[in-house]
Amino acid sequence: MICITGDMHGDLSRFDKLKFLKKGDFLIVAGDFGFLWDKTEREDRILKKIGKKSFYTLFVEGCHDNYDLINSYPAEEFCGGFTHHISGNLYHLCRGNIFNLGGTRVFAFGGGVSADIAERQQQNRWWGEEAVSEEEIETALEALDDHGFEFDIAVTHEAPASLKQFLAFESTLLTRIHFFLDEVRERAKFTTWYFGKLHKNKLIPPKFQALFDECIYIPQNDKEKKKVEKLHRKR
Repeated sequence: MICITGDMHGDLSRFDKLKFLKKGDFLIVAGDFGFLWDKTEREDRILKKIGKKSFYTLFVEGCHDNYDLINSYPAEEFCGGFTHHISGNLYHLCRGNIFNLGGTRVFAFGGGVSADIAERQQQNRWWGEEAVSEEEIETALEALDDHGFEFDIAVTHEAPASLKQFLAFESTLLTRIHFFLDEVRERAKFTTWYFGKLHKNKLIPPKFQALFDECIYIPQNDKEKKKVEKLHRKR
């Protein structure tokens, strides 16, 4: 089973809402994970607690994550792509990689641009790495080319430029990352694209899903499919 959700911002109670996830399953957070921020003893205990869960917790970075801390963790290959291994079953998915999660191909691309850059710069809470580099774009294009520009799902923090303009949110903040994601949208074959930046739970037909605190479950076998269908009937 794969479960995808939006920005957590360090809210540990979000894990209480998860259903069905068992040993070997995958939770993916679409940016602003928020649990790597101050490098305190309390934060370290929380990270270890998350890493000890039976399922894997994976996240792409957003606009409100501590990039210095994330990049300080050891680089490690995981499910066919590169990650930062945080603790136990907790991993950061590096930009532009395609991961094979139990047969489901996931294109991961974190980072983005937010409207509060000036304020966060004054607070020393802004990192230049939030913006995409040309090297990261080349890495992503190589990975996509190796897979014939095909994957099952995309998990990003930002949305493609055309989608941002359509939704009219922060439409003036269109930068390199948005136009690159638009290129991927146009060239790649995929089933669904999830992103967290909008801070809303909104389906944008036919293939896009904005996520905040909703959990989307993707079954990977018939038994899991029945569980998900049962959950949908209860809603």
